[in-house]
Amino acid sequence: MSNTLTSLTTTIYNALDVVSRELVGFIPAVSSDMTYDRAAVGQTVTSPVAPAATASDITPAVTPPNDGDQTIGTVSMTIQKARRVPVRWNGEEKRGLDNNGASFNVILRDQLAQGMRALVNEVEADLAGLFLKASRAYGAAGTTPFATNLAETAQARKILSDNGAPLGDLQMVIDTSAGANMRTLGQLTKANEAADTNLLRRGVLLDVHGFAIRESAQVKTVVSGTGASGTTNNAGYAAGATAITLASAGTGSVLAGDVITFAGDTNKYVVASGDADVSNGGTITLAAPGLRKAIPAAATLVTVIAATTRNMAFARSAIALATRAPALPKGGDSADDRMLITDSVSGLTFEISLYKQYRQIQYEIALAWGVAAVKTEHMSLLLG
Repeated sequence: MSNTLTSLTTTIYNALDVVSRELVGFIPAVSSDMTYDRAAVGQTVTSPVAPAATASDITPAVTPPNDGDQTIGTVSMTIQKARRVPVRWNGEEKRGLDNNGASFNVILRDQLAQGMRALVNEVEADLAGLFLKASRAYGAAGTTPFATNLAETAQARKILSDNGAPLGDLQMVIDTSAGANMRTLGQLTKANEAADTNLLRRGVLLDVHGFAIRESAQVKTVVSGTGASGTTNNAGYAAGATAITLASAGTGSVLAGDVITFAGDTNKYVVASGDADVSNGGTITLAAPGLRKAIPAAATLVTVIAATTRNMAFARSAIALATRAPALPKGGDSADDRMLITDSVSGLTFEISLYKQYRQIQYEIALAWGVAAVKTEHMSLLLG
C-alpha cells in the first residue's frame, strides 16, 4: 500500500466526482465560511446584528439632537460537530485483491466516496433542520407545491419582502416531489413561454421570481404538536407581538417549529418556543417579526397545522455554515500524512488523513462544522 496520500490524489478526486452528483441543495444556497483553519467543537464565533432604526421629526436647533445610540445585538455560531469516517485495510486484504485484478483502488475510491457522501448528507441535514427558525409559512399541509402554477414562489417572495429581506440573492430549497411538479408546469417547460429549454431538455430547475431553485434529499417532513382547541387569553396583541399567552383551555402541545394560525388571520406563523401542555395557560413565542395582524382582546382560536414537508425559502445571508478541518493537538498526532480536498460542487473541504498501524493502514475522512440561522425574519417555509 502507499505510504503517503500524494499518490492517491487521483483516486480521491475520482471519489469526489461521485459525491459531487449527490442531491445537495442547502450547502450551496447558504452563506458559507469554508476556510482551512482548524476549529474545536464548541468554539463560538459572534457576529454583530444592527437593530431596527427609529425615525424622528426634524426640528431646527443650534445643535443636532443628542441621540443615535443603539444597542448592537449579536448572533453566536458554534462549531457543533467534528465527525470522521474511517476506512481500514491490511496488507493481506490488499494483496488478495491485487492478485485478482488490481481492484483495490476501485474499492477504495468507492469507500472514500461513501465517506464524503455521509458527511455531506449530515451537513445538509443540519441546514435543513433550521426550518425551526423560519418566520412564517405558506402552503397547505399534505399538498405538494407547484401542482398547478408558480403561486408558491410568489407568496414566499411576498413573505420575505414584507419582512424586509434583501431580495438580491434569494434561495429556495425543495424536495424532489415539489421538483417533479415544477418540471411538469407548462410555463416552464414550453420553450416559447419559458424562453429557455434547460428544464425541458436537461431537467435543470430555472430561477423563478428571483429565487434560485435547488433540490435536496434532506428536506424535513415533521410531525407537529398535538395542540387542539387552544385559544389566546383576552388581553389582545398588537401587530409585531411575539409572546402570546394562551388561555387555560385546549389540549396537547405546541412545539418549537410548529406552524400555527389564529382565527381571523390567514398568516401562518412559525413557533420559536412552544408549550408542552397548552391546558396550563402558558406562553408561546412566535419567530420574528411576529404577528402581521393584531389579535383582538378576546379568546382567539389557535390552530396547529398538521405534519408537513418543510421546504425553505430564504435570503442567502439568513443562514450561515462554517466548516473547518478538525482540531489537532500541538505538534500534530500520529498521522503519517494528511491533505485537504475541496469538493467543487458543495464547497466542503474534507481532511483526508493516513494512519499507519500494525500491518494495516487506516484512512480517515473528517470535517468539523456548525450551522446557524442568522436572521429568522429572512427565512420562510413552503409547506407540502
